[in-house]
Amino acid sequence: MPVLSVDLSCRSWAELGLVLLEQKGPLISCDILRWDDPAPPPVVELAMRLDSVCTERKAGVLMLDGPQAWKSDDNGELFCRKSERELNTPAKMGLPGIVLPGTYERFVGYCLALYDALGRLGWQRLATREHPNDLPQKILIESYPHAAWKSLGITPLPAKRKCRVSDLAEAFAALTALLPVTTSQPPNHDQMQALVGGLPGLAIEQHNEAATWIAGQPPRQEGGFWREGFIAVPLPPRARPIPLSGEHDNVVFST
Repeated sequence: MPVLSVDLSCRSWAELGLVLLEQKGPLISCDILRWDDPAPPPVVELAMRLDSVCTERKAGVLMLDGPQAWKSDDNGELFCRKSERELNTPAKMGLPGIVLPGTYERFVGYCLALYDALGRLGWQRLATREHPNDLPQKILIESYPHAAWKSLGITPLPAKRKCRVSDLAEAFAALTALLPVTTSQPPNHDQMQALVGGLPGLAIEQHNEAATWIAGQPPRQEGGFWREGFIAVPLPPRARPIPLSGEHDNVVFST
């Protein structure tokens, strides 16, 4: 089944990175989606649109690049979730209401509201590191593209405002040399982040434990708030595949 992966933005629909990943034989197919609307996406409307896309495209896994919960009272960390410590994320979720640094507060609030809105539509947070055959039909997984690049052994993309066309081309070439990825069109920065961040969703959907690392602790309700939650990142293949001859020779990038 396909996986919908989202590089989140609360600034505009057009800045959302949206890709649909699907294993097709030996290839990982990436269908790039886009909403060309400069207006900010309201949380509930975004949740409904994402749910609708998943229903239409039969995607049972939805990956979101953004925090799903607050820190637990007793996770052993002073200011962050366990997953954030393990992956060294720039934003840290403290006890409810505490975000470090404070510049992330708006984005964090947006992400938490989106997870809740999707929960009301039947989506369930990933609750186990295991890969059981009876996973929920609508499963939410938190991603972190920066760590995904590093886990694969590829230099992470620079921040969007600093990213050059050559950076996109180099990252795409490195990714497609490592994994047999094909795309419906050249991905931009947001779409590239969604692509690499979404790879663990395929592994989890296929029950392939060797292809993903799940960091953190299970999500749980505590004191009226969601706490902790897993972040999934991809692992590189044990044996490097033979690149597909000429498959990506004519890919042209633009910002």
